[in-house]
Formats: sequence, C-alpha cells, structure tokens
Amino acid sequence: MWALWAAVRPGLRLSRVGRSRLAPRATAPFCPARALAAVGRRGPVNLEGPWSGGRGLRADGGRSSAGDEEELEDADENAEEELLRGEPLLPAGTQRVCLVHPDVKWGPGKPQMTRAEWQVAEATALVHTLDGWSVVQTMVVSTKTPDKKLIFGKGNFEHLTEKIRGSPHITCVFLNVERMAAPTKKELEAAWGVEVFDRFTIVLHIFRCNARTREARLQVALAEIPLHRSNLIKDVAHLYRGVGSRYIMGSGESFMQLQQRLLREKEAKIRKALDRLRKKRHLLRRQRTRREFPVISVVGYTNCGKTTLIKALTGDAAIQPRDQLFATLDVTAHAGTLPSRMTVLYVDTIGFLSQLPHGLIESFSATLEDVAHSDLILHVRDISHPEAELQKCSVLSTLRGLQLPAPLLDSMVEIHNKVDLVPGYSPTEPNVVPVSALRGHGLQELKAELDAAVLKATGRQILTLRVRLAQLSWLHKEATVQEVDVIPEDGAADVRVIISDSAYGKFRKLFPG
Repeated sequence: MWALWAAVRPGLRLSRVGRSRLAPRATAPFCPARALAAVGRRGPVNLEGPWSGGRGLRADGGRSSAGDEEELEDADENAEEELLRGEPLLPAGTQRVCLVHPDVKWGPGKPQMTRAEWQVAEATALVHTLDGWSVVQTMVVSTKTPDKKLIFGKGNFEHLTEKIRGSPHITCVFLNVERMAAPTKKELEAAWGVEVFDRFTIVLHIFRCNARTREARLQVALAEIPLHRSNLIKDVAHLYRGVGSRYIMGSGESFMQLQQRLLREKEAKIRKALDRLRKKRHLLRRQRTRREFPVISVVGYTNCGKTTLIKALTGDAAIQPRDQLFATLDVTAHAGTLPSRMTVLYVDTIGFLSQLPHGLIESFSATLEDVAHSDLILHVRDISHPEAELQKCSVLSTLRGLQLPAPLLDSMVEIHNKVDLVPGYSPTEPNVVPVSALRGHGLQELKAELDAAVLKATGRQILTLRVRLAQLSWLHKEATVQEVDVIPEDGAADVRVIISDSAYGKFRKLFPG
C-alpha cells in the first residue's frame, strides 16, 4: 500500500548536489529560422513539424506549401504519433525538491476543504512517483492571499525566499497549488533561483509517463496545450529582447501570432484524432450493448486498489496492479462471472484526486464517458487511509461534475477496501461491503451484492421456461442459463434463466406457444 501518511518527512535534508539556477540565455545575432526554433524549451517549436499545418517557414524564410487538408482527414497512426512528440514537462535526472504548501486561512463562512497534513502527504506522494525525484524539505506556509501574484504575504514570502536561497541542496520547488499563472511562475523563479512547478505540471507529467494507449497519450497531449500557451508569453518575450521587428519577413504575422496559430492547429488535429477514437469506442460500446453484457464501472481515489479488486473478481492473471498514483490511465474492460453465472464487464477507470486540475478532467472526458454508459458504478475506497472520508467527498464531487444519470449515482455500490490493514474493522455506514482485494476477504459477499444490484439496474428477470431441446442453444447464447431439468419423454426441458426484457421478447417472437 502506498503509505501517503508516512511519506511526510518535514525537515529531511540530503547532501548537496548541483544547484539548478536559472541563467539568462545568450543573445545570438537575429535569424528568423534559428530564433523560431529556439522559442520555448517546453513549448511547441518545430515549425516544419507534422502539426504545422504545412504552412510553416522554410530555412530561407519562405512559406512551405499548404495542402495537408487531405492528410488531416486521413491521418493514420503514424501521423498521430507525430502529434505526441514534445519536450519533457519536467527536468530529467535526480531532483531534490522543496515542497511548499500554502496553508490557506479562509475567512468566515469558507471552511477549508482538506487538512494541510493530508495535502502535504499527497503532494509528497506525487513527487515520489517521479523517477529520481525526492522531497528533501517541506514547508507549510500560511497565507490569506492565495490569489495574489506571489501567493504569500510580504513577510512570509521574504522568510520563504531566505530559506530556499539558503538551502543549496534544493534543485527545484513544488508549489502545491492547482495552477500558477505565467507571471507568478516567472516572479517566483526569479526570487528563489530555481525552477518552480505547480500541481498541474507534476500531475500532467505523471499522466504522460503512465499513458500507454494512443488515446490516453493524445488526451495528455491535449491537456498540455494550456501549459504551452502559458509558457509562450514568457518564451516569446525573451525572444523579443534585442530584436528590432516582431514580424516575420513582411508576412504581417508576429512571432506570438504564429505560435498561437500553430498551437490552435495542433489542438484541432489532436481533437480530430480523439474524435476518431471516440467513434471507435462508441462502436465497441454498441457491440457490448447488442450482446447485452452488464457493464460495471469501477471508480475510486487514485491508488485505492481498483485494479487489484478487478483482478480478484475476474481471476485474470494478466492484470498487473501497480502500487503507484495514476497507474491506470487507459480504460480497460475485463470479463467476470457472478454467482448467478451472469457474465459482466468490469471497466477500470482513471483514479481521482483532490483538486484534480479541470483541464485534465476535460481532456479525459472521452474516457469517463464509459462511466456514464455503464449499468452500475462500484466505488472503491481505501478505508485504511487517514483521510478516507475526504477522499470519498472528492470522488463523489467529481462524479457529480460528470452529470451522470441520477439512477446510476443512486444505485452505486460502495466498497471498503484494504480492511486487512485495519484490525477489527467493521463498517459503521449502511449498505457498504468490506473487502480486502489483496487477501481475498469478503469477495463472495461482494459478488452476491453485485448480482442483486446488476439484476435491479438492468431489469433482468429470473424465469423458468419450458422449451424444446432444440431451443436450448438459443437460450445459452442470449441469456444466462442457471439450471436445466430435462424431460426426455417430452423432448423438452425446464430451464431457469436470467434474461433481459429484450431477449425475452425475441424468445416469445421466435418460439411462440
């Protein structure tokens, strides 16, 4: 289990490594082609790349031919791969992080949503998810002005700056806010002398590292667009220093306008690629509907044990859970059998997080569509977590934000997972099922609960039908056959089945009498 609570290690200091200072770049003689290629270490810079719309600049300053509209319409997998190429969002190699958490002191009537200790523990776990990154110092700093440019009041900001400047082992700062504005980032980096990252950038980088399928990678690329836009102002402003003209060889288009256009074109191409994948997903969903497999979406806070539970329920040895935040980004479906012999599909979904940046939720909306089209939602909770109740509130808030059908939310089954880590645990809430997915405790009770919930949610009936023996194969294909009592002398059988209304209608039509 990911021990978030134990991850808080305030005051930990390690030996000194090279300090990553922000040095000014040398100003080279102005050359449009080289200058454009230099814009933005983390922004879109390759004007002759696959997302330039065929209208980028050649090295001689002229325009390349436009005419890739047909390519846009018929983009294949290779073209989509080109869209995914980009600079890393975070520096590579070992990083020793100073975690700064603004402890917001709300006024009357504005209660704090979460406790600072939990937010710090979660932020620490995010950092430790990154290969080679570690938190070497933690600072919780009070603020009444989180929306101001420098986040903190003057006195606290000066004290914070002094501590960071006086700690040469720190190579970067993780400011635990959802999103920094570009001017804020610039001011903080100038004051502290190291790079500063917000929650959006850290989480987005983790998403990029964990995305496996084309769809997930495209969704991450789409979520990166706002980050590129915010970096664009800073990078182009740097480019303008010492340059006489802001326009490209009489084109009437400034560097900023060019970069903004290229970003819009890239965004449009990514959305088109996602639309194609969304149509394929819709087709697969229709095929599942035709076969009438009940679909159970498994949701929960990140690292609550969703994948481990699905592996336990299905017995699928190919599923390999990872003890890591956001280990699952790609929606996968796994078939399992309930005690009634009914086959269901368990859909594994992306884990939720408190204050998950809105841009990430929007980018992954196509993935979360599967939740809206499921028959039942299974909410898995890590009941051993010290802030399990706050995690529950975060998940429910996100689900409500997806505007799911009310009956789907009302019928949700709540699972208390990891009870093996809480000796003597007994749920105090009604209508919950305690389990240990890892140890196998409570799985039979859970399957029985799912059986009843699926029957209710899908409107399936349990019937005993007398049929001719030749009709048995049809029932095995279109319904769940529980029991067959053959009557040889009549060439018939009494069959106990679980059958949907539509399948029963087909049966009556095909085999009247």
